[in-house]
Amino acid sequence: MALYDMSPKAIIESLPLTEPVLLILLSLAGQPQHGYAILKDVERMSSGRVLLSTGTLYGALRRLLDDDWIERFEEEETPRGRQAYRLTSHGRRNLQLEIDRMKHITRLATLRVATKES
Repeated sequence: MALYDMSPKAIIESLPLTEPVLLILLSLAGQPQHGYAILKDVERMSSGRVLLSTGTLYGALRRLLDDDWIERFEEEETPRGRQAYRLTSHGRRNLQLEIDRMKHITRLATLRVATKES
């Protein structure tokens, strides 16, 4: 996908997101965070089910940076050597598209399962 390619096709090719990437983006949706905080937040959001290795986390962050979904963020409070990240408007828009896609699937599943149980 080309940088800044906002065509519907380019966005659709990026979806659906893997669960680890979705959780990383959700972690950054509230506020900028550094890697260790993201790791712990993903673990907390998934109730310990998703445990990211540092390699997995930083590989995902590198791809998200390359695709302009996130950007590095300079914080004065960030401890030396820790890089903070935040969502870009492109990343926030794509995260919202994924959330909308998941809501649609959930509505469909609810209707189908409720119909079968009746």
